[in-house]
Amino acid sequence: MIRVFVLYPDAPEPDRYEQHVELSRREVPSATIRHGRILGAMQGESNFAYYFEYEFPDRDTWKAAQDGLMKAAADAQGLGIPFHVYFAELD
Repeated sequence: MIRVFVLYPDAPEPDRYEQHVELSRREVPSATIRHGRILGAMQGESNFAYYFEYEFPDRDTWKAAQDGLMKAAADAQGLGIPFHVYFAELD
C-alpha cells in the first residue's frame, strides 16, 4: 500500500479547499482520499494544522496516477499556503 500525505502549516480556506478536494477526487479516482484538521502533537503544539492523504493499493496504481497527482499538486499551490508532501509504503 502506498500513501501520499500532505501536511499544511495553516488550515486552508474551507470553500476553496473543498474545490481542491473535488478536483483531487476527479483527477485521482484510483485513490482513497482522506483529510482533516490536525488536533495536536504528542508534546506541545503541532507545526501543522491540516492533513490530506491519498491511499493506493499498490505501487502500480500509484505510478499510474502520476498525471492526476501533478494536476492536484498544481491546484494545491493555488491555495496560497505552503505544504509538505511525503510518500510512504506500508507493509
